[in-house]
Amino acid sequence: MRGLIQRVKQASVVVDGETVGEIDQGILLLLGVEKGDALPNAERLLQKVLSYRIFSDDEGKMNRSVSDIEGGLLVVSQFTLAADTRKGTRPGFSTAAAPADAESLYNQFVEMARVTHPKVATGIFAADMQVSLVNDGPVTFLLET
Repeated sequence: MRGLIQRVKQASVVVDGETVGEIDQGILLLLGVEKGDALPNAERLLQKVLSYRIFSDDEGKMNRSVSDIEGGLLVVSQFTLAADTRKGTRPGFSTAAAPADAESLYNQFVEMARVTHPKVATGIFAADMQVSLVNDGPVTFLLET
């Protein structure tokens, strides 16, 4: 399971001209599900996302998590994160989970996030989404489980 996190001042997702998810300060998580990923992967990734220290403390050091600052979490499914890009100039998707499996695990991840964190928004799985963000820093990390 791969999660690309970006520290944002704000982020939103629009589908068919309608905003379906938005947050102010927090983390935009682009989530890719690979073959073999299961609930333990999702649990580990969620714990890491919520506790990853990428927000500044009073001394300006990255020492606070999204949970510490009570920021938002915007979770967006992103199939392309599961691509194999090691060869050639066209991505391969043989490592990506089947759509039904990916959607199930994505939904479980979101449910766990909503139980654990008070401010969770989402995109729509497999939709054509327009994601807008103001990356703060910029600060971006790829997390894998």
